[in-house]
Amino acid sequence: MTDDAVRHEVRDGVAYLTLNRPGSLNALTPPMRDRLIDLLTEASADAGVRAVLLTGTGRGFCAGADLRGGARADENGGAGAEGSGRDGAGDGGGAGPADSGGTGIGDRSGAGGGSGGRDGSRDGGAADGGRRGGAGAEGRDGAGGRVAGDVARVLRVGAQRLIAAVLDCEKPVVAAVNGTAAGLGAHLAFACDLVLAAESARFVEVFVRRGLVPDAAGAYLLPRLIGPQRAKELLFFGDTLTAPEAQGLGLVNRVVPDGDLAGTSRDWAARLASGPTRALALTKHLVNTSLDTDRAAAFAAEAWAQEINMTTEDAREGLRAFADRRAPEFRGR
Repeated sequence: MTDDAVRHEVRDGVAYLTLNRPGSLNALTPPMRDRLIDLLTEASADAGVRAVLLTGTGRGFCAGADLRGGARADENGGAGAEGSGRDGAGDGGGAGPADSGGTGIGDRSGAGGGSGGRDGSRDGGAADGGRRGGAGAEGRDGAGGRVAGDVARVLRVGAQRLIAAVLDCEKPVVAAVNGTAAGLGAHLAFACDLVLAAESARFVEVFVRRGLVPDAAGAYLLPRLIGPQRAKELLFFGDTLTAPEAQGLGLVNRVVPDGDLAGTSRDWAARLASGPTRALALTKHLVNTSLDTDRAAAFAAEAWAQEINMTTEDAREGLRAFADRRAPEFRGR
């Protein structure tokens, strides 16, 4: 079932990862999340993979963490996902149950239910949550509060581990955002190295709408991408961003017509897959760590990256091609 929910194919050096639960706007269940982590880890180590393309099916890229669990969420048309809502643009519920790797209380206690039930009403998820287990004061055993440390632990092994898998993947990761990207889903896109968005795509920080702190590295990623002031605006208000607005802020590299997204994203992935793979990996590392280091450390890292890269076949090929006045043929080694 998880294999169907996350499609995986390697073709011409590109690993295609496709979230495939369109009925729930591709909200992530824990097995889906773990599957993505495994596939990204494998892609990082596989010499036959030189780029990764991540996208979704249907009208959603990823509506966040699944608040109710697989089949039922699909039956309800996506109710209970972070970003599900009447307009499909993130007017939804909390940040996910603990089992989903988010901070919402969700299925365990009922306080973090997503946007409404089958009729799309905003209150449906909370009502359903109440039937499941009360208003959130109850813990796992129904007799007290959560054990201190539970939420932090779940975040570490869940949503944060997924974002880290994208950031740490040694191959460039392209996000093709085909629709709603909310909460964890938005951060999953923002963690990618390059972001293409369809004109119909929407991005939303849903956490504040349910009184929650952002998770899945949102408070880490956003200031680095758009600066602290704009990051606070998004996180404090939770307003929905259109794709052109996201591009204007610097969260998206390019916005394309919906019908062109698949072709454009494949072209970008193919270009990356034909590039000097180890040089790209080292470049990704330098850029991702640049804001966390001082100048001396950044200069030293750059020098050692150049030293390491000069031992690769692709670096030697690039220099030969320059001398021969021809296009290089990189092999990813």
